[in-house]
Amino acid sequence: MKKIKKTLSALAMIAKNPWLLNKIIDDNSEWEKRVTQDFGMPDGFPVITLDELFGGFSVALNSFSFSGGGSLPTDIALLKLLSQRKPETSYFEIGTWRGESVLNVAESAKECFTLNLSPEEIIRFSGSKKYADAHFFFSKDLTNVTHLYGDSKAFDFKGLDKKFDLIFIDGNHHHDYIKSDTENVFRHLMKEDSIVVWHDYAYNPESLRYETMHAILGGVPKELHRYLYFVANTMCAIFIKENFNTKTFELYANPETTFEISMKSKRI
Repeated sequence: MKKIKKTLSALAMIAKNPWLLNKIIDDNSEWEKRVTQDFGMPDGFPVITLDELFGGFSVALNSFSFSGGGSLPTDIALLKLLSQRKPETSYFEIGTWRGESVLNVAESAKECFTLNLSPEEIIRFSGSKKYADAHFFFSKDLTNVTHLYGDSKAFDFKGLDKKFDLIFIDGNHHHDYIKSDTENVFRHLMKEDSIVVWHDYAYNPESLRYETMHAILGGVPKELHRYLYFVANTMCAIFIKENFNTKTFELYANPETTFEISMKSKRI
């Protein structure tokens, strides 16, 4: 939940010590080996396209700030389109940050719950009040959004006594947190037809993040692994109990889809 600070620190360290980039690559290679050894999936999850999920679609993101530490426009579009599959979607997310994802989902979902460290906890762990104050900027005044506070590894998910249609896991990105968050979601928050999305399954749409993949596979019951996919042109993995035409992930594949984008700025 301290993604911006960690990212900036990491980039500064790599700039001063370029050899660290090799370490990052090596670490990802080690996780790739573990995914292969433990789960036999060296090519990642099967790939589905946004068109395969939604047909020919059109979606408007009425707010996207292009700020640091957030999502791609296609990531937010994925969530918003999924939230429109039901007329009264109930949405839960782990990791609020500025609240930009829940802001866009809240336009179509009936109710949204978002879990994050409290401002006091953020200050205690990061040492930065300014960083803490940046949280919840977009979501704090939304009437259909409930903010929950706590460390997701210690949070009482069962105590919510509630199931959700759409769940977004985008909290702490260490392996043990992703696995724990995934286990709690599948144990306590799922309906029969719930959909789960994980952010940062990929570093970018052409580079898989095998640590995240290993944690997802470790947290999702084995008999449900066949419903795990990588959504092309995003950084997201998805669990959805449907069968799709899929492809195998291919590095440096030529684009098969492009997107029309209209941009208009607005002061806030």
